[in-house]
Amino acid sequence: MQTISVEELKKRMDEGEPVNLVDVREPNENADFNIGGTLLPLGEIRNYNTDVIDDLKDKEVILYCRSGNRSGMATQILEQMGFSNVKNLTGGMLAWQQIK
Repeated sequence: MQTISVEELKKRMDEGEPVNLVDVREPNENADFNIGGTLLPLGEIRNYNTDVIDDLKDKEVILYCRSGNRSGMATQILEQMGFSNVKNLTGGMLAWQQIK
């Protein structure tokens, strides 16, 4: 599984680089705090309901959750579904909030 650090992602975003972010948390978690990713909860991914991101199969997709655990599971599932370049955000939103 490929990973990306919060520092690397933040640097890329600060430089204006377009990134494909997917938030695999629940809607209430996303509403509390998010960094602009497409909301696609892990439960939807487990049910192979990925219509909202199917056009990203051949592009880099960075997945995040609260701590990196759920996004790690989602990364593995998406790889099995044929997504070719998925990365897990190490430490998730907990780590993100520490680098402000």
